[in-house]
Amino acid sequence: MNPCVTTEFLDGITVITLNRPEVRNAVDAETARALHAAFIAFDDDPASRVAVFHGAHGHFCAGWDLQAGARLHAAGVEGSALAHLEWAPGAERPLGPMGPSRLLLSKPVIAAVSGAAVAGGMELALWCDLRVMEADAYFGVYCRRFGVPLIDGGTVRLPRLIGMGHAMDLILTGRKVEADESLRLGLCNRVAPTGGAREAAIMLARQLAGFPQATMNADRLSAHRQCGLPLADALQQEWAGGRACLDDALAGAARFASGEGRHGKF
Repeated sequence: MNPCVTTEFLDGITVITLNRPEVRNAVDAETARALHAAFIAFDDDPASRVAVFHGAHGHFCAGWDLQAGARLHAAGVEGSALAHLEWAPGAERPLGPMGPSRLLLSKPVIAAVSGAAVAGGMELALWCDLRVMEADAYFGVYCRRFGVPLIDGGTVRLPRLIGMGHAMDLILTGRKVEADESLRLGLCNRVAPTGGAREAAIMLARQLAGFPQATMNADRLSAHRQCGLPLADALQQEWAGGRACLDDALAGAARFASGEGRHGKF
């Protein structure tokens, strides 16, 4: 595996870490492929229930590696020639420009956001199911100033997450969004002390890993897949995913009746 992407296993939790400190964890083509492979390996591993996506050395990800882009420009490469960015029709596990951004995994991923999560790095964080953000971390469509488009889901996921009005503000201006505003907008789910996002995300991952997995993952996929569906179709899809978990539901009802998990206790 590319040493710029490392994987650690912690009792059912997979921690995937970007490690390119010289460019604040910006992603080039090789790193994108390594990230894609790491998340597919997580999804295929039955022993791993939740992933934590982390950036080493104080930054989550500064986006696409503009230095690598500058080298391509100097070599006379045109944008239309970047064939590896294309989305092959019918691809089952398509590779995104930043790596995993075109995947819909079967299990949750939590972003542990420190420092900069900007441009494509922000898009990677948006790809995750949940975001734990350090108090001095920040988001921003910083690629706005360089003419680099959002092609890793930013224009799709951001409006779905925080609404069109707020999303347009961030997409058009490219302004910095700090942790307190991110929490208020719903851009992040938790704020941790500086230096604490990784451990807070692992703690949250352990909570998710402790739930009945089939039911949680069926509900998660239904929520992801309902976007754009007519109500009746979305409800039918929800039922189709949930009906396979009804044995678990009855077992859970028996645990409740015996006194387990009452009054909101986990």
